[in-house]
Amino acid sequence: MLIAGLDLAAEPKGTALAVIDWAIGSAALADLQLGVTDSQILAGLETYEKLGIDCALGWPIEFVKFMNRNLAVADGLADQAFDGGIEMRRRLAYRETDRHVRAVTGRWPLSVSTDRLAMTAIRCAGLLSQMQVAQVAVDRAGTGRVVEIYPGASLRLWGFSTAGYRASEQIRSGLVRELKVKAPWLDLAEFEGLMVESCDAFDSVIAALAARSAHLGFFEGPSQNQLEQARREGWVALPNSELNELIGQR
Repeated sequence: MLIAGLDLAAEPKGTALAVIDWAIGSAALADLQLGVTDSQILAGLETYEKLGIDCALGWPIEFVKFMNRNLAVADGLADQAFDGGIEMRRRLAYRETDRHVRAVTGRWPLSVSTDRLAMTAIRCAGLLSQMQVAQVAVDRAGTGRVVEIYPGASLRLWGFSTAGYRASEQIRSGLVRELKVKAPWLDLAEFEGLMVESCDAFDSVIAALAARSAHLGFFEGPSQNQLEQARREGWVALPNSELNELIGQR
């Protein structure tokens, strides 16, 4: 069984794709690529049981409504004023899943509305549209072929320290050694060095592990009251099991 993790960037440069082959009692990193294009991502979809994407799969519904309202103001069609105050900005900045991540991890993820994620999210939106046209099951709440992943939070929930890991090869080297101890069943093959050299490659491998967790149902999905919103905004699948629970099932 192949499960993939995608560390998405606005361009192929900075985009990494990891594919883990899962068997009963073992798993192996079958492929790890940098500089991945949209066509490469889409080409492998038929072979992946699950693809975990490190990128917001949508925008806050309130933000979309705000943009439409702001356009009405520009067109002279607004029928109600708004103040743009701090409470409104908070609602526009974060999705329901971001608030869930904050509740579970104690940290806010970056905002797709107000931080430096929009160009990557636009690329992701294009990929999702192409998947749907190709009849690939896309459910932004995470039950289809694709699921939204947050590698840094996944690492922390699995007990790893993540301070500075994206900027430091030395820290990533330590994390790779720790991963080999905590998951001795995972064969990193010849890709161990690339995981140390590239934070994007490292995150794509963690995304693939988190996607496996989501595939097995080891994450807290949206409640019934949150489901409709999650299917439009996206939902981060935060692992709620130990790493060793990812193995032992086909």
